[in-house]
Amino acid sequence: MSLMRGVVAALAVSLALVLQVTVFPHLAWQGIVPNLCLLVVVGAALTRGPQFAAVLGFLAGVALDLAPPADHVAGRWALALVVVGYLAGRVRQDVRPTAMAVVATVAASSFVGTSVFAISGLVLRDPALGVPDLLRVILVAVVWDVLLTPFVLPLVMRMFQALEPARTA
Repeated sequence: MSLMRGVVAALAVSLALVLQVTVFPHLAWQGIVPNLCLLVVVGAALTRGPQFAAVLGFLAGVALDLAPPADHVAGRWALALVVVGYLAGRVRQDVRPTAMAVVATVAASSFVGTSVFAISGLVLRDPALGVPDLLRVILVAVVWDVLLTPFVLPLVMRMFQALEPARTA
């Protein structure tokens, strides 16, 4: 079943990426779109654990780094989503997370992921934005991701639970 899980995860990331770069730019809030790839990684982390989510985060991050209109050094989103996948996967696995715990995990993951991306840009001298602008981007990104959580996370989590129900939390 792990091959099927990998194929389904790749399809979920691909769909999230296509929506993120084609549909959501038309709905951007202050030029910022929600990170659907991050939401898929968090959903995988909450159902499959940190190892699977970190690998999926790396693959989703590389895809996001290379997808047009990428205007940054490749690898920044890969690093951010590996960290997000691992940390979100460390959320207590022995019980099914409540809706509040899922929203809190998404908010924390969005903050951490966007912050890692922004800080790596500062270190690499990649962004054209200053620190105050980056703080605004992080805040808007967290709000976007939390607003989409009820629509995306239940579907992603159910999908991963249906693939291997005996191994889910």
